[in-house]
Amino acid sequence: MVLLITVSKAQKKLSDNLRARRLAVGLTQQGLARRSGVSLPTLRKFEQKGLISLESFLKLLLVLDGLTQLVAATAPPQMEFSSIDEVLAMKKKPVRKKGWRK
Repeated sequence: MVLLITVSKAQKKLSDNLRARRLAVGLTQQGLARRSGVSLPTLRKFEQKGLISLESFLKLLLVLDGLTQLVAATAPPQMEFSSIDEVLAMKKKPVRKKGWRK
């Protein structure tokens, strides 16, 4: 698998995107921290370094109206079918509850 982005670059991009969302709705850091329940130092650290807990990140996204989009972005890909036979064959296969790779 070829990676086009590193984890640290993704963290920085997420923090930049969240900051842009905050500014687009006209909130200060203090205002967003108060509305989300995330401490101001935590928000500042995230905007500067990209470091934050998942729970705090989700709280910030909830206030900035991005939580639904994130949940949708992490949904498993939908299968595309080219024939009715493929649809019928899929219904016969049980849904996996465990992975098979180590």
